[in-house]
Amino acid sequence: MAETVAEIVVVGAGVVGMAVAAELASRGRDVLVLEAGERPGTQTTSRSSQVIHAGLHGEAGSLKARLCVEGRELLYRRCERMGVPHRRVGKLVVATCREEEDRLAAIEVRARANGAPVTWLAGVRVQEREPTIQASAALWSPESGIIDAHALTGSYRSECEAAGGRLALRTRVTGLARRGGRWRIRTQDATGAPFDCEAELVVNSTGLFADALAISAGIDVEALGWRTRFCKGEYFAVRPGCGALTRHLVYPVPSDGGLGVHVTMDLAGRYRLGPDAQWVDRIDYGVDPSHAARFAEAVGRYLPGLTAADLVPDQAGIRPKLSGPGEPAADFVVEECSSHGAPGFVHLAGIESPGLTASGALARYVADLL
Repeated sequence: MAETVAEIVVVGAGVVGMAVAAELASRGRDVLVLEAGERPGTQTTSRSSQVIHAGLHGEAGSLKARLCVEGRELLYRRCERMGVPHRRVGKLVVATCREEEDRLAAIEVRARANGAPVTWLAGVRVQEREPTIQASAALWSPESGIIDAHALTGSYRSECEAAGGRLALRTRVTGLARRGGRWRIRTQDATGAPFDCEAELVVNSTGLFADALAISAGIDVEALGWRTRFCKGEYFAVRPGCGALTRHLVYPVPSDGGLGVHVTMDLAGRYRLGPDAQWVDRIDYGVDPSHAARFAEAVGRYLPGLTAADLVPDQAGIRPKLSGPGEPAADFVVEECSSHGAPGFVHLAGIESPGLTASGALARYVADLL
């Protein structure tokens, strides 16, 4: 590829990067998206639960909470407008003991503060809604849903390109340098051939690799608490012979590192359990078949009857977290970095769940910064 000049370069074409690019292009900005993969949305985006979150869990006032609720409404409207496959199936967050009920009550307070409608259900009402679930209480979230993440990412791509945005696939960024008030971006194409491009502004939407690109831009990620930690989550699919497990998404009270091993279904009706939370120091998307018993046991607390023999390895994903084991969950970071010695560099970090749900709202937030 020959040397390219753009007003704004977005690095990373996951669902959030593509949403940002689409929003900027629709506002008349000259946008170039650089993506190392063969197509958009093939890493963290495609390795998630593909759930539309209602906004139950973020701390009130946090970016996570605000952008999740705003993004949820934008997302449902986008799905209707652009024909993105989705279904508003609703979700139960279930408690199985008094201690969990206390934690569930705290989630209820937070959800209402965030603007996420929820209803408290006593045990008998849980069973009326989900006869297979054993719980002493639950929160019902009617605004939760499921979505085709690939189709969603594709809708952002279509919008971006229709507005004049450009997309360079199989293009890996190898370095950044600030020269003459512009960013010089070094890249390699699929053959390893190098080329440079220039931009006034750079948006870092590289997910798992956000800290590495920020370091390349001269930002001290350690001092700012922006070092990415890898939290792996495995999924197991439920064999079709087990039949219809639930009518809705069913989640336990959250645990360290995630929302706990939950029961989801995809748009084709296939059930999955996961993800768990494994803190790792390298990217590995393998699923250990021996973990099936642990998954069946975790879900068996509220959905009895499944055994390891009912489960088959499905996929794994890795969440790009800014907090580690036992630490309070960190908020999204979305910041223009002039005050950190990198003017015109917009850093997105810790964009884990509910990043997919918040994608449209995140895009507006970034566009407003620029």
